[in-house]
Amino acid sequence: MDRLRQRADFLAVANGARVNSPAFVLQSRSRDDGGPIRVGFTVTKKNGNAPERNRIRRRLRELVKRLDPVSMQPHHDYVLVGRRDALSRPFAAMLDDLRIAFSKPARHTAKGSHTGSHKGQSKGRGHRPGTAPAASRKPD
Repeated sequence: MDRLRQRADFLAVANGARVNSPAFVLQSRSRDDGGPIRVGFTVTKKNGNAPERNRIRRRLRELVKRLDPVSMQPHHDYVLVGRRDALSRPFAAMLDDLRIAFSKPARHTAKGSHTGSHKGQSKGRGHRPGTAPAASRKPD
């Protein structure tokens, strides 16, 4: 098993399938080459300061070390995106979450698609609630 280190590899995996968990998001992507399984780890700045992010990253790395590599599919790249709950969630529960994430069929999301619960709301050109958009207002 190797590590993902190049930004282009992380971006390619981000366009692949994903499985959500309370402590992390598992992203995966199949490769056409015969190379080994590669795993990358990332934690964004919104998850805390540098020591907290490093602790999340260390916990994620230890999860992968303790996981049986047979549960991972050969010729795949995986990225674990850490969440804030990884700091407080029990390690055994996170290990179970990771095993479940590798056994679940992954959900594919297209880049740029919105999968949230804000369906029907305008994006970007919003106006304050309770007021009409500028184009439809009557002149005073």
